[in-house]
This record gives sequence, structure tokens and C-alpha cells, in this order.
Amino acid sequence: MTASNDELREPVRSFTFPRHTLVSLLVFCVFWEVLSHLAPTLGIPPFAIPSLLKIAKSIATITWIDIVVTLARVIGALIASFVLGLALAMAMYRSESLEKYVYPIIRLFMAVPVVSWILFAVLWFPGVEFRIGFVLVVVCGPVFLVDTLDAMRSVPRELRHMMQSFRPTSLQFFIKLMLPAIVPTIFTSWKVNISLAIRVVTIAELVGAVTGIGHQLSVAQELFSVADVFAWTIVLVALLFMMEAIVSRVEHRLLRWRA
Repeated sequence: MTASNDELREPVRSFTFPRHTLVSLLVFCVFWEVLSHLAPTLGIPPFAIPSLLKIAKSIATITWIDIVVTLARVIGALIASFVLGLALAMAMYRSESLEKYVYPIIRLFMAVPVVSWILFAVLWFPGVEFRIGFVLVVVCGPVFLVDTLDAMRSVPRELRHMMQSFRPTSLQFFIKLMLPAIVPTIFTSWKVNISLAIRVVTIAELVGAVTGIGHQLSVAQELFSVADVFAWTIVLVALLFMMEAIVSRVEHRLLRWRA
């Protein structure tokens, strides 16, 4: 029996904004606007709860250069973290002795707070860009490594033995067996690390950087401009959603067999 064209055709997925999400956002906006007008009567400084109009005006004054700089730092660091994490995970998978010595260090790195890494970077390195890149890689890299290594370890032993019976090269073994098995975990790691990197880069840019969203947040804090803080925070959230949507789109295209 052969499948019909309708059965073979991939279903069309149209984007629809969830109604409950829209209602929740509208309710929150109305509540915030009312609270901004009632702030003086409640003894709250007017600048502490800016109106939606003031936040919108702050968003309108945002410069694209700071957004591009922060986005470039995040993307560059995530790519470097992924390459290093994947390479080290493959090496640890191939060498059990290497895993025994390196894995405890990786877990130790993951236990160190982000603030400590930022202070170490300030004390160790003179360049601001290298400091930010170092902090992002040392925070995001171990996540890629641990997730990838766990995914490789979860491949059934029977499949590994069957593949090894054909005497493949190390590259063939990885491409033909391991890579298809770990791709879903890799996409999950990317989603986790995007959220992590967005938060980390903001903190890292507060120390010494003269460009980027973190620097602009620092300037807004010094000027007591809560509207600017909200504006830049909204931009950060929008960047996070945009990057996650791109990764999810690629994931859907590559893993259509799961649908």
C-alpha cells in the first residue's frame, strides 16, 4: 500500500498567539498603568513605577548599536562554548580515564557563582571583551559538555556494539550513530544556554563595558531612570524569545520525525 499525497504532505503549522497569554498581558498592563497613577497617593515615588507611555518613550530612544553588541557577544560565546563542550565531551567519551580526571573539575566550575567568575575575569584579564567572553564560555561551556556527554552515554549498548562490528572510523562512528542520538539533547542545551547567556552577559557588561545592554542598564541605574531599566529589560526579553524561536524553528525542521 502506498500513502496518498495528503498523508505524505507535511502539515502546515500557522503561528497563533495564545488567547490566555494575550489576556494575561493585557490585565497586567492595565494593572501597571493604574498603579503608576496611584503611586503618589500610596507614598511611592512617581519615578519608581513609570507609566506605559514613559516606558514606550524610553524604548523609542534605544540605540541599536548596544543591542547588536550584546547579541554578538552572546552568539559568539555560545558558538565557542558549543564547539569546546562538544569536542571535550567526545574526548571524554572516548577516554574513560580522561573523564575520571576532568569531570570533577567541570562540576566544580558549574558550582562557582557567576559573580565569582566575573570578579576573577576582572582580576585576571585586562581586555573587557575577553573578560565577557571568558565568563560566558566558562558558564555555558560546561552545560553543553555535561548534556552532550550524558546523551552519548544514554545510547544503548547494543547499538554501539552493532555499529562497532562494522569497524567504522571514529568520525564515522560519531556521525552515523552518536550525532543523530544526541541532536535532541543539543537543541535542549542551546535553549537552556541562550537563557543563561542573556542573563550572564548583562551582569558581565555591568563591569567595565562601555557598550551593550548591561552598560545601558548601569547608566539607567545611575540616573534613577526606572523607565529606561524597564525598556532595556523588555529588549532583553525580546532577544531571548527571538533566539529561542529561531532555535525551535531549526529544531522542528531537523527533527520532523518526532512530530
